[in-house]
Amino acid sequence: MADRYLNRELSWLDFNSRVLALAESPEAPLMERVRFLAIWSSNQDEFFQVRVAGLLEQAARGIWTPTPDGRTPQETLTAARELASDQYERASKVFITDLAPRLAAAGIGFSDYSALDEEDRHYLDLQFRERVFPVVTPLAVDPSHPFPYISNLSLNLAVVVRNPDTHVTRFARVKVPPILPRFVVLPDGERFVPLEQVIAAHLADLFPGMQILAHHTFRVTRNADLDFDDEDEGGDLLLTIESELTRRRFGRVVRLEVAPDLPDDVLDLLLREMGASGDQVYRLEGPLDLGGLANLQNLARPDLQYAQFNGVIPARLAPYEGSLPDIFGVIRDGDLLVHHPYDSFASSTEAFLTQAARDPKVLAIKQTLYRTSRDSPVMQSLIHAANEGKQVVALVELKARFDEERNIEWAQRLEDAGVHVVYGVGGLKTHTKLALVVRDEGETIRRYCHIGTGNYNESTARIYEDVGLLTADPHLGADLSDLFNFLTGYSRQRTYRKLAVSPDGIRNLLLELIAHESAMPDGTITLKMNSLADSGMIDALYEASEAGARVDLIVRGICCLVPGVPGQSSNIRVRSIVGRYLEHSRIFRFGSRARSRTYLIGSADLMPRNLDRRVEALSPVDDPDLQFRLDEILEVLLADDELAWELEPEGHWVKVPPGQGVNAQETLTALAHSRARALL
Repeated sequence: MADRYLNRELSWLDFNSRVLALAESPEAPLMERVRFLAIWSSNQDEFFQVRVAGLLEQAARGIWTPTPDGRTPQETLTAARELASDQYERASKVFITDLAPRLAAAGIGFSDYSALDEEDRHYLDLQFRERVFPVVTPLAVDPSHPFPYISNLSLNLAVVVRNPDTHVTRFARVKVPPILPRFVVLPDGERFVPLEQVIAAHLADLFPGMQILAHHTFRVTRNADLDFDDEDEGGDLLLTIESELTRRRFGRVVRLEVAPDLPDDVLDLLLREMGASGDQVYRLEGPLDLGGLANLQNLARPDLQYAQFNGVIPARLAPYEGSLPDIFGVIRDGDLLVHHPYDSFASSTEAFLTQAARDPKVLAIKQTLYRTSRDSPVMQSLIHAANEGKQVVALVELKARFDEERNIEWAQRLEDAGVHVVYGVGGLKTHTKLALVVRDEGETIRRYCHIGTGNYNESTARIYEDVGLLTADPHLGADLSDLFNFLTGYSRQRTYRKLAVSPDGIRNLLLELIAHESAMPDGTITLKMNSLADSGMIDALYEASEAGARVDLIVRGICCLVPGVPGQSSNIRVRSIVGRYLEHSRIFRFGSRARSRTYLIGSADLMPRNLDRRVEALSPVDDPDLQFRLDEILEVLLADDELAWELEPEGHWVKVPPGQGVNAQETLTALAHSRARALL
């Protein structure tokens, strides 16, 4: 049986194992299995760039302080390597022995250059000369050429060449250009050759007159976590992050992925020159960087993919006789809950902001922005609103990990358009998802709000599950005004009418609600979130469980709580839903069916960073009809027996055995369709 807390890093690897299980599942469509394998690979990249990098830094500094689960950084690294190695073995196996043969049978083949016929090779020869050769730069290593810098997440060829006249052997490195597609498509459009094989077949063109003795692929991962003093604000913070983005390219090596046949002498050279150790080496079968498989999603093979679903228009926002509704009138008539991707993002959240930008009665728009798409319609709406003379404020979080460059670019474009751009509160990352629209309605100035769990990003809204509240509640409107003043000015606002705002506010509210349920004879707590790692929250849930409250937790990713332990958590059940859509919403419900319940939605997970070091917001949902929708979501997720995993007292995740055949995401899709049909 596990102890009181599970290790955060190992719990994250357990989550990625559940993603990998989707790639291994024969029930999923073939191309979707490939997509899950690519997602697993990309997730693994981020884990090493950030979490493993942090552990290595702690170990290098001699930090031996254990985490709540009792492990030191070095002990966590050792355990993480064991779990990661097991997943790499599974990923290679499922690709080589299962996915690749099935794809070939479906007419989508991964071909080796050596196995191609003369016609295919001639085609690839032309592709190399015209598209690859001009951008490839071979770098030699000798007394006059120092060992080259190997950039983060770069795929490379380690090449051993010999001068036929002097018989001197040298090492050279050829970087596989990341600006080119990971796989070269053959003329039939259904066979692919890894780009590194195409380059390897033409090394003689890159090293003319030299003998090519050997070549081997390798891939480097570096520390990519930003490290800066974020007390600076405004332009200083912008310059600091721009500088850190440059430094990120030169972070310490945290992982070296190599082909199994890489000789020890070449490996020793790489480790020595890059300052890495053998513990950071992973010998992998099959192609390195399986994240490149995501490119296959561009193939038009609907027979191998999930049926397309674009979301339905919420009933109250549906066009009537060809005319779009007045979204502000709809919200005045009553609060509206939207559930993406089942409810169309474009027809709800995006439409709210688009209409606000074009409505002459709108005086001001204020919005937080954490992650956006490259061609964001929401951003374009803010620019349009500023051009129309409206007061537009955008809080752009520059510290959104791996989206820093895009956010800097958007911040500069917004400023150029006349938008008032701010970068948040010193020392706190702004993670909350809020939009406030101020409208002159003659007799009154009314405030309209959107409070969501997900980013204002139309691309991820199609694959991330999130909820949002559209409301004209005057108390919430006043709260958002106060919160934006806190974010943009020198306000010391700490209390709000309806919102709970972290730091401080969310932790305090949730602890009060948990304590209240602990004292009730029918205490009931249902929490849906991405991650649960805060020891204070875990302890409170343990106390509620032992006081007799029933606790159901739906935690997609990290969960450090140990359920089902007698005398500690006997009334707690933990499950994770991993499927077609990324379960991203945070929904908190307190109370039993027999009495009044409290419902909250918002941006915060139960992690120390969300509760103590970020600006987050939770909003109550008071409308009974909207509470019914939230109940519907939670109950379907709790009934799922196709996508769900449950956490055992020993700390292991196990697949829920099949029973009634409830697939939560398919059920919610069907419910969305039924609501749409009811309009016809």
